[in-house]
Amino acid sequence: MSRSALQPSQQKLAEKLTILNDRGIGMLTRIYNIKKACGDPKAKPSYLIDKNLESAVKFIVRKFPAVETRNNNLAQLQKEKSEILKNLALYYFTFVDVMEFKDHVCELLNTIDVCQVFFDITVNFDLTKNYLDLVVTYTTLMMLLSRIEERKAIIGLYNYAHEMTHGSSDREYPRLGQMIVDYENPLKKMMEEFVPHGKSLSDALVSLQMVYPRRNLSADQWRNAQLLSLISAPSTMLNPAQSDTMPCEYLSLDAMEKWIVFGFILCHAALNSDPAALSLWKLALQSSSCLCLFRDEVFHIHKAAEDLFVNIRGYNKRVNDIRECKESALSHAGSMHRERRKFLRSALKELATVLADQPGLLGPKALFVFMALSFARDEIIWLLRHADNIQKKSTDDFIDKHIAELIFYMEELRAHVRKYGPVMQRYYVQYLSGFDAVVLNELVQNLSVCPEDESIIMSSFVNTMTSLSVKQVEDGEVFDFRGMRLDWFRLQAYTSVSKASLGLADHRELGKMMNTIIFHTKMVDSLVEMLVETSDLSIFWYDLTSKKSFYSRAFEKMFQQCLELPSQSRYSISFPLLCTHFMSCTHELCPEERHHIGDRSLSLCNMFLDEMAKQARNLITDICTEQCTLSDQLLPKHCAKTISQAVNKKSKKQTGKKGEPEREKPGVESMRKNRLLVTNLDKLHTALSELCFSINYVPNMMVWEHTFTPREYLTSHLEIRFTKSIVGMTMYNQATQEIAKPSELLTSVRAYMTVLQSIENYVQIDITRVFNNVLLQQTQHLDSHGEPTITSLYTNWYLETLLRQVSNGHIAYFPAMKAFVNLPTENELTFNAEEYSDISEMRSLSELLGPYGMKFLSESLMWHISSQVAELKKLVVDNVEVLTQMRTSFDKPDHMAALFKRLTSVDSVLKRMTIIGVILSFRSLAQEALRDVLSCHIPFLVSSVEDFKDHIPRETDMKVAMNVYELSSAAGLPCEIDPALVVALSSQKSENISPEEEYKIACLLMVFVAVSMPTLASNVMSQYSPAIEGHCNNIHCLAKAINQIAAALFTIHKGSIEDRLKEFLALASSSLLKIGQETDKTTTRNRESVYLLLDMIVQESPFLTMDLLESCFPYVLLRNAYHAVYKQSVSSSA
Repeated sequence: MSRSALQPSQQKLAEKLTILNDRGIGMLTRIYNIKKACGDPKAKPSYLIDKNLESAVKFIVRKFPAVETRNNNLAQLQKEKSEILKNLALYYFTFVDVMEFKDHVCELLNTIDVCQVFFDITVNFDLTKNYLDLVVTYTTLMMLLSRIEERKAIIGLYNYAHEMTHGSSDREYPRLGQMIVDYENPLKKMMEEFVPHGKSLSDALVSLQMVYPRRNLSADQWRNAQLLSLISAPSTMLNPAQSDTMPCEYLSLDAMEKWIVFGFILCHAALNSDPAALSLWKLALQSSSCLCLFRDEVFHIHKAAEDLFVNIRGYNKRVNDIRECKESALSHAGSMHRERRKFLRSALKELATVLADQPGLLGPKALFVFMALSFARDEIIWLLRHADNIQKKSTDDFIDKHIAELIFYMEELRAHVRKYGPVMQRYYVQYLSGFDAVVLNELVQNLSVCPEDESIIMSSFVNTMTSLSVKQVEDGEVFDFRGMRLDWFRLQAYTSVSKASLGLADHRELGKMMNTIIFHTKMVDSLVEMLVETSDLSIFWYDLTSKKSFYSRAFEKMFQQCLELPSQSRYSISFPLLCTHFMSCTHELCPEERHHIGDRSLSLCNMFLDEMAKQARNLITDICTEQCTLSDQLLPKHCAKTISQAVNKKSKKQTGKKGEPEREKPGVESMRKNRLLVTNLDKLHTALSELCFSINYVPNMMVWEHTFTPREYLTSHLEIRFTKSIVGMTMYNQATQEIAKPSELLTSVRAYMTVLQSIENYVQIDITRVFNNVLLQQTQHLDSHGEPTITSLYTNWYLETLLRQVSNGHIAYFPAMKAFVNLPTENELTFNAEEYSDISEMRSLSELLGPYGMKFLSESLMWHISSQVAELKKLVVDNVEVLTQMRTSFDKPDHMAALFKRLTSVDSVLKRMTIIGVILSFRSLAQEALRDVLSCHIPFLVSSVEDFKDHIPRETDMKVAMNVYELSSAAGLPCEIDPALVVALSSQKSENISPEEEYKIACLLMVFVAVSMPTLASNVMSQYSPAIEGHCNNIHCLAKAINQIAAALFTIHKGSIEDRLKEFLALASSSLLKIGQETDKTTTRNRESVYLLLDMIVQESPFLTMDLLESCFPYVLLRNAYHAVYKQSVSSSA
């Protein structure tokens, strides 16, 4: 290659460096994925682990790179050659691509040497940086290639299959095989290879002496210089942050260390000849113990360098230097980086706070932002790299519980840049057109020599900047300065070769000015790219292909530590935000990993947000538990002892043991003697507020085109926990049939809801939506997960426990108290019925269950009634002939007496009717409670429904009337005809019985009940008690049962309710009058108490009147009956 042919413009150094660097990253990605796949038994190519091919693979590796197809070991290979060619092609041609990349790099490096390119990171930044990047990428790629243990097997297998298929080796195989052999020890081979490139490489590296030592300072030096502080010098706050080496200020320390370490290993002769080079080398070796090759692949600096240098004659001093630096790194690097992270936390916090208050400062101080991001990113990467890869003398230096805080402030700065991008654009558009263009124009005019090509490029720079205006920003115009930056890169290449007409080495001011201008253009059109360049933390991502993760343990451990430490939990959102970085580590040359990384990003983000929501939910649950305990102390049952003590104190009675500690009164917990006293509740609230800050930090985040909303995670967890808590607070025990009183549950639920409502002070969530979703589900039989609700639990308990004990005679309904009360029996019940059925408890039940839940309760009660009615109908059918005769013979006493003796199951009829009455009485209590509750919540709506019900015309069609009754019943209003009972009874359809027969059975049922009533007088328990306004055996409930059943049955069969009840009254009166003539005291012992049933039936009925009763049953008998039972009651109590 002749020197005359080496025209700078023809060599396209800028273009080649740009393309090869990008391709190098792509090749690294592909080689990395091959290494991970080969390291994972599940992802490894099956041919490498196939037992049938094991001998063939060993033979190929042993003979590599020679090819011997005539061998018995290769017989199995012949059978699978086509599959091997197909499946190993991607691997093989990736290795071929690496070889071609190596060829292109070597060619470019030779061209650069021949051109004698001048390198100085402070002047021709882009050229020097890309050159050093290419050297490191090339070195890293060859090292990574040598770490693939199966590389010979893969290449050999493919080539043998190719040989067997096509009769010859692949044309690339000889060179590829030789490259694999040559680079068994890549660094040793490259040290020989880079001897001719030593001058260029060492010049480029030595130019870092003005940059690297300044970046690699201790935290104390940073602190003394007040680095990154905007408020340390208020008078200069609005001045633009300037530097002669703008792009070097935010240059990655990690990248510089890789340049220095790998660069001086390759051109190690400079270490002996140049003190500046030796100084940089030592400083880099003292700062780190290992370097990141690519993702989680690391390079242990000291061991590798020592192994290389120990075999070179005259390098004993360098080997001793390495050992000294290793000791220094192990002893001091950890603490130095720990202090740096500590400083950066406070510095970034200050910077983020000031910029949040004054976003306009992002214009002049943009450099500070990107410096801060770059510094912080370097420290995080350093910690990750060293945490698991070296032997630590002090583990505390490598465990940072506050790392989340540093990441959080990085994310805050990134958010400021994204949010206030237009502010920065306005500033730098004016800066470029009003200052940079003028200064650059002056510099160009003052150039003594300026060739035509260079003059055209620089003139275009000036014209491009001069044409900028703020209006373009206001109009939302998209800026693109990539062409300008590439032209500057080209210009650096043109002016950095030897014998250039315009040498950049002689015009350093021009280079520094253009570097500053390039930074300013990036502030206009490349803010997102700048954020990726300075703060990308995609190193945290998980590799799904190998089922292993790099830095995964550290990542999860950091997250768990963050949640466990209350002071750090407010920064936990930084971990889900990190998941938005992961896609930036993908490359177009390796598209197959994009899907894996995307899926893993989504699962990680989901896991982090879910854990945060769970932690917040647990804290909220603990607070709710504490508040429920405090609310429980205010329940009326706890004041009995206090009242008793007060009464005894007044009467001067001594009760209780001496020295017994006085019970603390509710509210004592709120009394503080000093501010330092911190209760458990205080700690919970503090922890919750910190965590909620994190959940509320961002409304949503985008990860791989998926939107995550942190608040929704909390909402869903609160719904699930609230549902479980409500059901749990019922304390239902199926074995012992114990359940919490509705009033106590309501108190606990209200306390729970109060705490949940307070969450709105911390997080912007709609807690009302949570209440609606959960409480509405609790009004149904099952919730959305198919689990039982409080509605089903209380319905089952009242039906199967309370009302069953009523049927068994252990509990009675006391109308005077409007409650069910335990009766004195041999076997005491485990619960007090009154505490579950009085007015306050039923109102509490209505509050909890709501109209829907109470409707379900009613339907369940009606189902039990319908089953009793079905049994009653069977008894009527058994006695149909006798009852038919009795219906028409009530005026024939003797005949009636004879017919009555033929009746069967008389007691059963009365018992079943009493059970129906008890159920209806309980439903009446529930409906009344529901009406009271709804009248408080929706008084106007309830009054409208009531008015509507009260003004139904008598001639209204029954279907319309039933619709109105159904509405009224849902509001808890009593109706003449119970719509729920009508629905329940109408569902009983007998296939073999005609409607006429059904109607007859209904009429005869009323006859059966009427003629059976006299038998109640012989029951000891039938005595009427004025105190309770009822009978202890609940026969007073017959009044409600008779009226409601008659109304429902004759509505279904379209008969006259009034006529049928008149008939019932006539039969009942006739039957009861007969027992007045009985002389047997046993038969008539409670005759007066049974007489009162007639009065109760009429009082209960909307269809019967006292005048009608007077015509059937003399009122004097009723008056005497009342007199007798009251007199008997007084004598009994006396």
